[in-house]
Order: sequence, then C-alpha cells, then structure tokens
Amino acid sequence: MRIKCKSIGSVFITVIFLLNVLISVHAQTVSDYDGNVYDTVIIGSQVWLKQNLKVTHYNNGDPIPNVISTNAWSALVTGARCYYNNDSLSYDSVYGALYNSYTVNNVNKLCPDGWHVPTNAEWTSVENYLGGVAIAGGKMKESGTLHWGSPNTGATNSTGFTGLPGGMRDPVNNDFRTIGENGLWWTSSVSGTNAWSTYMWYLFAGIDHNPAPRKYGFSIRCVKDVTTGTGTDNSTPKIKFYPNPVKDYLVIECAEYKNINVLIFNIIGEQMLYGVLTDRITEIDISALPKGVYFLRSSDEHLTIQQKLIKE
Repeated sequence: MRIKCKSIGSVFITVIFLLNVLISVHAQTVSDYDGNVYDTVIIGSQVWLKQNLKVTHYNNGDPIPNVISTNAWSALVTGARCYYNNDSLSYDSVYGALYNSYTVNNVNKLCPDGWHVPTNAEWTSVENYLGGVAIAGGKMKESGTLHWGSPNTGATNSTGFTGLPGGMRDPVNNDFRTIGENGLWWTSSVSGTNAWSTYMWYLFAGIDHNPAPRKYGFSIRCVKDVTTGTGTDNSTPKIKFYPNPVKDYLVIECAEYKNINVLIFNIIGEQMLYGVLTDRITEIDISALPKGVYFLRSSDEHLTIQQKLIKE
C-alpha cells in the first residue's frame, strides 16, 4: 500500500506504508575517540553500529589498558581491553576488542559521542521488533560461514546488523574461547556483582540474555542516543510537524533544503512509515494509520530527533 506525500511546492514524493514489515536503512558513519570509523544501521526505532567497538581510549582521552596477562586480567576491578588470543593483528580489524564490563560503566564512557552501550531493555526492544528472541538472532547474525561456524542456523542478516562471533575471554579458565561459535556483547545493565550480556550462537536462530561476571571479556556494540525536542544544533535543519494531534494529514516543515529521513513507529517499535523529504514543506497522508500514540523520528547526517505523535 502506498501513501502519497503531497508537497506544498507542487512536488510529489511517494513513501511506502509499511505495517509489520522489517526495513533496514543504512544511516551515517560515526567515528570514535581514536578515529575508527563505523557504519551504522537503523533497526526499528534504534540506530546501531554495524561493527564491534575497537576504541582504545575513553572519551576524556584516558587509555583503556590492554591487559595481556591472564592473572592480571582475572584480578581486575577496573576497565580493560584485550584481543582474542592477545592477537590484535589477526582479530581487531574484524571482531574489534574484547572489554570487561568495568569499561561499560566508566563515567568517561567509551562509545562515540552521542552513542552509548545499550541496556538490556534496549536489546529486548529490538528483538521484539524483529519478531521475538527465538528468531531475532538469525536476522542480526552475519549470514554464511565466513566467520560463523556451520550451519550458522537461521542467519539472514536481514537487518544489516552483521553480528559476528567474536568469542570471549574467560577469566575462570584463564583462556580465550568460542570464536566462530558465539557472539557475546555487554549491556550497561548491572545485576548485583554481574552485568547482563547478550548472546548469539551458531546453532541457534535466537538470542539469549545472561548475567555474567564483569571480569569476562566480551564485545561491545553501541546504540545511538535518542534526542527529543527540536534540538539546538545550528548545523541541523530545524524540523516542525503539525498538527499534533493529527487526523489525516501531517505537515512537516524543514528550515533548509536537505534530505531528511522521516520514520514513524508505533509504541511497540514497529515501523509504520518511511520516507525521505526533499522539500521545505511536505504534507503526508497518514489517514490509514490506526488511532493511537506514535513516534516520529527525523534525521539527517548530524542529528536524530524523536518526537511523540498522536493520531486521532
């Protein structure tokens, strides 16, 4: 089903109305403190890095120690990184670094500015959007067996997330293990003396969540912060939409002529509409949307803004 977006300037664009259909849209690239460049991907109402984190410094410039010694690693109660088999040359470019959980909750942060280590709830949100934990892993794992072991059950990478099996550093057995079999990512959610982690497996199409001792070495993916309101960044086009509440036609007004991605999600994170606006004023027919509360997300290369929308 298609919705026509009528431009006030007599220019017509067409956006596709999507209900319960997965759309993966590649967004901008982003750099960390060290200058490593990451691709990004939009999944539902979230924007994720497509690669595991590689950064070697916190955002204030403090180094994240590369700890090689197994005994030293096991004794840590502060942030550290390492590489699978202590071999950065072979593993960093593909899998990124392995971090203990103490890096995640460091006040100086390690994700790129404007990004953060996702909470367990944020992982759960994207899994629900993808149809539930039993199948979401397949949609987020890199397909094929270049990096994953065979049979890499259910892997389609239809989201573009490109999850990789970076394995882990095990402080209990003082070794590295499960590369090619498991992808393990820290969340920022703490459970007592442990922290929650997200887990994908080469023999499973789903996703699992487990609390793990913070001394383990896991991968990290970052998710973009959500900015509400119109923002104050002068480099970002100021975007207004009205009326709100809206019944049939939503007007979106941009201060500049720039390509603006516009997405509308329902309250459970399902993407209902996606389009790219190229005019200063665009009128969108949303009469086919059921009544309720939605979120309108607009973004360009500088900033993402999310605002609540009420459909009458």
